[in-house]
Amino acid sequence: MEVSEMRKQKRDHIQMIPKNMPSEEGLVIVDTTWGMIQPIKADEKVVTVGELEVIEHQEKKLQIIDARVHETSGTPTIKGSKNIPHSEIVERMDELSREHPTVFFCNGPQCPQSPTAIQALLEAGYPHDKIYYYRGGMHDWITLGLPVEPVKL
Repeated sequence: MEVSEMRKQKRDHIQMIPKNMPSEEGLVIVDTTWGMIQPIKADEKVVTVGELEVIEHQEKKLQIIDARVHETSGTPTIKGSKNIPHSEIVERMDELSREHPTVFFCNGPQCPQSPTAIQALLEAGYPHDKIYYYRGGMHDWITLGLPVEPVKL
């Protein structure tokens, strides 16, 4: 049986990013029905990182890229991250650090936007050792109660 067949049925109106539960601070509502589960690795040569590594990256003020395409500003993102949509990543490669690895993320384990950005960068010759993949994305970041800020477009 394929993984997608094992999951709950998709809702008519999906919500990719967990949202705060109005009645109780610290609790969030999570829609688990959207998207296709992504592999743990975006590429065999690219390192997959977790929240602790992303936080360490933040503390060192190293680059974190939100690869999601946004329709409106104000959507939550990881604090200190920069938005470069996956559809623009190759054209904007010159904005990426060549000194230190950059963390790429999107909505989470069901979202293909950061893996798509990573593959596009690799195909364009960007060095694999300068790319980290945070598969958990906004889904895991928010459900763990970690700090967010509005996306700046």
